[in-house]
Amino acid sequence: MNNTEEHVDAHAGESEGLIKTPKQLLITVILSFLIPISVLVMLAHLVSAGVQTGAGSDALQPKAIEARIKPVASLDLVDANAPKVYKTGQQVFESTCTACHTAGVAGAPKIGDHGAWAPFIKTGYEEMVKNAIHGIKAMPPKGGNPSLSDYEMARAVAYMANKSGASFKEPPPPASNKPAAAPAVAAAAPAAAPAPAPAQAAPAAAPAAAAQPAPAAAPAAPAAQKVDLAEGEKLYKSVCFACHAAGVMGAPKFGDKASWEPFIKTGIDTMVKNAIHGVGPMPPRGGSQATDAQMRDAVSYMVENAK
Repeated sequence: MNNTEEHVDAHAGESEGLIKTPKQLLITVILSFLIPISVLVMLAHLVSAGVQTGAGSDALQPKAIEARIKPVASLDLVDANAPKVYKTGQQVFESTCTACHTAGVAGAPKIGDHGAWAPFIKTGYEEMVKNAIHGIKAMPPKGGNPSLSDYEMARAVAYMANKSGASFKEPPPPASNKPAAAPAVAAAAPAAAPAPAPAQAAPAAAPAAAAQPAPAAAPAAPAAQKVDLAEGEKLYKSVCFACHAAGVMGAPKFGDKASWEPFIKTGIDTMVKNAIHGVGPMPPRGGSQATDAQMRDAVSYMVENAK
């Protein structure tokens, strides 16, 4: 072989490319179209999407927005003569009982804890309902919510006990609570109608009263508020200590001067008023049936021990 033939063979080998078959050519043509198109699509998506606030979370979902802007409270108008709609056991638990029975506060058996509930379940359903209604140890009557009915408390006891190992049947609803005495009152009204007859003697007595005017009564001096610290101590140890002994839910801790100081500055009358009507998470009268005088005794007792 001469030098010319060697040069031609070398040039022919160098001119062969990567595409050697029709199949490779077809794949190359398809990819030459797909790759630029894919790049353009991704660029368009990147430009149109921009920066998404809160990406990866549901903070901007319609339901989440609605939950954040919904009113804090609502007003429901109910017919006074309509039958009462009783709360279920779960509703009573979530609105009242959960404060203590979810975390086991102040010795309350934690819901779902079979071991903690077993001693109470052994006493029987009736005994448990009785204690829930009238209160026991640190638990105030009706869990501190006097607006609950006995039937609703019985439902709540069955709900919590059944969640904690019992198998109590929920009590049947009570009979209709519509006022049955209304017709009797209406019937008695005509009978009482003739009562104004004695008023005929009033004109005769009127001149005599006018002739001798009664002396103006002196304004009554405000009665001094008597405080019985011994009675206050009894109420504290039976009701108030459930929260004030450990400072539960923001209650000023018994004997802690610093935590009581802001309340003492408002005055004893304001403190007694708040204790009677309730303030913050504290229910009216601390969930008890104490009188106004007893509430003043208890507040005074706690204040005296915080000075």
